Amino acid sequence: MTSPPSLSTKLMRIGAGLLVVALASIGLTLWLTWQLDGGAAAVNEAGRLRMQTWRLHSAVQAQLPPADVAALVGQFDESLALLRSGDPGRPLSVPWDDTLSREFAAVESLWQVQRARWLQGDAALEAPQQDVGEFVEAIDRFVRTIEKEIAGLTAILNLFQYLMMALAIGGAVVMLYSGYRFVISPLVSMRQGQKQLEAGEFSVRVAVNSHDEFGQVAAGFNRMAATLQSMYEGLESQVERKTRRIEAQRARLEALYEVSAFLAGANNIEELSRGFSQRVRRIMKADAVAVRWSDEANQRYLMLASDCFPQEMQEEERSLLAGACACGNLQPDARTRVIPIQSHDAAPVRHCAKVGYQNVVSVPVRLQQRLIGEIDLFFRGEIALNADETELLDALASHLASALEGLRAAALEREAAVGEERALIARELHDSIAQSLAFLKIQVQLLRSAVQKEQAEKVQATLDELDTGLRESINDVRELLVHFRTRTNTDDIEAALQETLHKFQHQTGLPTRLEMEGQGLPLPPDVQVQVLHVLQEALSNVRKHAQASHVSLEVVKGARWRFTVRDNGTGFDVTHAHDQTHVGMKIMRERAERIGAQVKVVSSPEHGTAVTLTLPPYPVTASGVDTVGLDLPASPFTEHRAMIP
Repeated sequence: MTSPPSLSTKLMRIGAGLLVVALASIGLTLWLTWQLDGGAAAVNEAGRLRMQTWRLHSAVQAQLPPADVAALVGQFDESLALLRSGDPGRPLSVPWDDTLSREFAAVESLWQVQRARWLQGDAALEAPQQDVGEFVEAIDRFVRTIEKEIAGLTAILNLFQYLMMALAIGGAVVMLYSGYRFVISPLVSMRQGQKQLEAGEFSVRVAVNSHDEFGQVAAGFNRMAATLQSMYEGLESQVERKTRRIEAQRARLEALYEVSAFLAGANNIEELSRGFSQRVRRIMKADAVAVRWSDEANQRYLMLASDCFPQEMQEEERSLLAGACACGNLQPDARTRVIPIQSHDAAPVRHCAKVGYQNVVSVPVRLQQRLIGEIDLFFRGEIALNADETELLDALASHLASALEGLRAAALEREAAVGEERALIARELHDSIAQSLAFLKIQVQLLRSAVQKEQAEKVQATLDELDTGLRESINDVRELLVHFRTRTNTDDIEAALQETLHKFQHQTGLPTRLEMEGQGLPLPPDVQVQVLHVLQEALSNVRKHAQASHVSLEVVKGARWRFTVRDNGTGFDVTHAHDQTHVGMKIMRERAERIGAQVKVVSSPEHGTAVTLTLPPYPVTASGVDTVGLDLPASPFTEHRAMIP
């Protein structure tokens, strides 16, 4: 059976029907109007034939030149051709029918006779006056016939205008009636039912008279009223039941929150497992609890902690072979279950039976679908777990697994941090002191060669290089120690910047100035670390190359923090900034990229240098970069490698 049409379908059908009728009427009216316009133009053109006939007759009698008479004849031919074919552009069209065709044929026949006479010139003077009058009369009959056809079309047009007026009125009536029947009346009924429902009459029902949208709404209203009536009749019992359920859920959430808070604050596995077992026993009202942990092969279970568990059983079950007892007998797809202890003689449960336990609840502990342990709750009486309690135990087991994994991950992270810090120190020592020592070794070889060859000037030059290299090495060591002692502030970076400039001033003797302006959110500590690295590298380049007498650090706080190290030194040509002798600039850019920042260097010879570090709106240090503290800055002394002959 086909489903009844919806309200929108009904309205669309009614509207589409009225639209089709209206469009058809408008199209027919436009066609009739076009016909009337063309017929009116045809009447005018046919009336011109009479005037042209009398002009021809007058021209012949006045004995005008034959050329003028021929021109008038040509005009008459053009008018006949225009009437015969019409002109859509004007528009001009004759409403042809059998009568009009006969009248037009008669005019053309008489015209052929008159045309031959008028083209003969003097012979037309002998034509009788009555022939011309007969020709004009034929033209008049043709014109009257056209006018008669136009009058008929006009009557039809008027009729259609009356019909369109009636159609508009009828359409309005149909739309009003449809709106009242399909929309207004159902809405009034629904409103009355709503008022009764608001007054507390839950037995009210709305009549469903259709299957459209309002019928569906009415049916939904009736179902809602029935539901409200049912709920109202048993409201007290439902409220009491819901209250008990909410209270139970609150207790479970409170227990889950308590255990989660404890697990988050535990510092070691012993404290964590012991406190967990105590809390789980109290929450589930168990007589004893044992937390067991499985080895990698799930072949043996080790008891991590227990609460109220008999001492003699603890010694026997401290390391339990998988499958030797009801505990520690989990399958990969095991779920939380209640295991009854039914016989004192059954070997797997004889110890529990002797103590007086009747049931044990086994809760598997999983981490990422891998079975890693078990929680056993012992009861001296009957126990039945509902779905909520089972869900709570599973959640507690999941939190325990996550907490233990978190402790393991923290230990691994500390180990990795120590290893990373050592690797950073080794790398920085290799890039600074080791390179300096390699440079000094080469200079010693050059010195030995110069001594052997008794090249005094080269010996002195090499000694100067050694002296310079040693001073640079000492400065590098001091700079590394300064960087090791640098600390950041989680609230504001200003203190770290002041300390960095103070150490730079103490090391170089150059006056420094710190300028800070604007307001912005504090930078994260790891971002502060990278910022200080870049600034220290820029200050190190000033110390080594700038030959400046003053250094300033300008800080602009805002959505994008901006740091500018400015000196009044010798400067350099920035077009050669990527040369191997400018390793420091490369290091600064690499460090800036770690937090998505940009480094811009503006300098020119004899006009100083400005190094600007611009941070993104939300700078974030790449994962695993500088998470254990400040690493050592790459020493600019590596630039000596490019100068080794």
